[in-house]
Amino acid sequence: MGYCRVALLLLLVAVIGMNSGAARQRASEDAGNPLLAPFPTPLNTPPFHLIKTDHFLPAVKEGIRRQQAEIDAIVNNPAAPDFGNAVGALDASGALLSEVNSIFGALQSAETNPTIQQIARELAPLTAAHSDNIRLNAGLFARIRNVYDRRASLNLNPEQRFLLENTYRDFVRGGALLDDMQKARLRELNQQLAVLSLRFGDNLLAETNDFKLVIENREDLAGLPPAVVAMAEETARQQKLPGKWVFTVQVPSMIPFLQYSTRRDLREKLYQGYTMRGDRGNDRDNKDIVRQIVNLRCEKARLLGYASHAAFVLETNMARTPDAVDSFLKRLWDPALSRSRQEAADMQAIIDREGGNFKLASWDWWHYAEKLRQEKYALDDAALRPYFKLDNVRQGIFTLCERLYGLKFTERRDIPVYNPEVTAFEVRDVDGGYLGVLYMDFHPRPGKRGGAWSGSFRRQHYDNGKRVAPLSTITCNFTRPTSDAPSLLSVDEVKTFFHEFGHSLATLLSNSTFRGRSVPRDAVELPSQIMENWALEPELLTDYARHYQTGAVIPAELVKKIRNSSLFNQGFETVEYLAASILDMKWHEITEPQPALDVNRFESRAMGSIGLIPEILPRYRTAYFNHIFNGGYSAGYYVYIWAEQLDADAFEAFKEKGLFDRATAQSFRKNVLEKYGALDLMAQYIAFRGAGPKIEPLLQRRGLLEPVKK
Repeated sequence: MGYCRVALLLLLVAVIGMNSGAARQRASEDAGNPLLAPFPTPLNTPPFHLIKTDHFLPAVKEGIRRQQAEIDAIVNNPAAPDFGNAVGALDASGALLSEVNSIFGALQSAETNPTIQQIARELAPLTAAHSDNIRLNAGLFARIRNVYDRRASLNLNPEQRFLLENTYRDFVRGGALLDDMQKARLRELNQQLAVLSLRFGDNLLAETNDFKLVIENREDLAGLPPAVVAMAEETARQQKLPGKWVFTVQVPSMIPFLQYSTRRDLREKLYQGYTMRGDRGNDRDNKDIVRQIVNLRCEKARLLGYASHAAFVLETNMARTPDAVDSFLKRLWDPALSRSRQEAADMQAIIDREGGNFKLASWDWWHYAEKLRQEKYALDDAALRPYFKLDNVRQGIFTLCERLYGLKFTERRDIPVYNPEVTAFEVRDVDGGYLGVLYMDFHPRPGKRGGAWSGSFRRQHYDNGKRVAPLSTITCNFTRPTSDAPSLLSVDEVKTFFHEFGHSLATLLSNSTFRGRSVPRDAVELPSQIMENWALEPELLTDYARHYQTGAVIPAELVKKIRNSSLFNQGFETVEYLAASILDMKWHEITEPQPALDVNRFESRAMGSIGLIPEILPRYRTAYFNHIFNGGYSAGYYVYIWAEQLDADAFEAFKEKGLFDRATAQSFRKNVLEKYGALDLMAQYIAFRGAGPKIEPLLQRRGLLEPVKK
């Protein structure tokens, strides 16, 4: 017995020595890492002036270590499990890891470089394994399940009950009920999927950055407005090609060229550069990655007891089932396809009238749509842009937020940013209370992925009864300023800005008790899409749409033309979007892994099965469909139009009471935005609207349903 005590004592001393040595090493590493110390910045914002890329890997590892210690404390707690020491404690865990991952993820999307990409590849399997270690922790699940099984007898408030039910569901969907062999395979699948998704995104970014159309002869610029030419000249200058003009496959560069260039061969070349990304048979070809991702997702779904990846994903959405999504898309597809055929016929008539002697092709659509728009509405995009100076549009959005919610935005030049182009604003409520910080990053760069999105460096939550303010981000790829003109936006870019600002409002106005959020994917776009409704309202336009040179308010006749043309090209816009949504569903309704899958043949058959006309391609072809293979929207690209059903119906409330009615806005804020993801979404929506959403406002908005005669 004495020997055992001595051995145990020696072992304990050794363990303590090992742990203290490791602790000293960690302390040494932590001392110089700004991510692991209190932020010495205004409003506790990330110290980007101090953060270096080599700080992220040790910070994430330390975040994983700390959260694992917190999980161990929950599991080993001798007290009987209850909401606070099980569910609440789990929700509060991982604060450091969450914040570091949010900062790194934002930079990975907006300011990446080879070093960040390599760190991401190292982190992907680590964070995937850590997530599995939590979801597959039998002791932790046992405590969560104990509370869940007793939920009816517990005195839980609505937020607590919602968090408990979703936490339990997430454990089950994360494999908690699998046997040990199945859990091991699930870990392997998650690791592989994490790495493959990163590879897909890295390939796409490289493909996007590599392609450029270089024009050396001024004659080849025929048809292009001066502002478009100036933008291409500026791009060439930045790429060290003075005296030339460069067009890229970034949307602000590509679309104006497709609209106005009279050089059909060059339009085709640029468009092919866009639509063949990831499908060139080179070392950045994404087709094999797609095949692997689709098959691994299918296997994972079946392992968890679902017929397909789509069935797995949709279980937690408002739609619930693949059949419900397919039926919804079908209802929109038929009238939209019919409308697009008529639009194509109208454009072909212009080609024939001009003696073109060729059939309308996909790379011709923007060019002849622009001609048709000018013919029908005398509306020229180049004539509109001078009224949409970026700074003025931003101020227009600030004005709208003040009118609806009483918000105030103050630029803070003392807040560190990750790029000199980024601006930061302190946001305060109508009563002066501090709400959060908003960062905005507007223009394309080689290190920024395409598109536009809203995210955060920190999510709102409560810590010991005190509200922790969110740090929201808006990241876009808007038209750059040139040497002789500021950034002048297209109408589509204006609507995109309003859209992303809606996401940020949901982040900034959030007032939830817990960190955890569970918003059905097909409702995520409600706050963003409802904001778009105000973008072109005449009363707001007169506030912000002013000519960048003269300061003159946009003429009433131009506003009328914009509104009259609101249904123009809706067949194309709806069809290209729905085609991509249907392609996404086809990929993820596969019920058996198919090792010999031919990606392009699958895509072609999928589009053929719905009768997609050759003049239109899906908005995203498979090889560059970043939303579903690297962006979290798998079996979910349909959500934008599903949410449009919600926002079209919700905006009816404003049309009934007044577009700037403060009471209606406060109801939307209180019932929807403040607890977005913290309560059942449909219950929130009904609390605001008085009933569930109707589809008719959506169909009318897109011109797919005859207006109701009064």
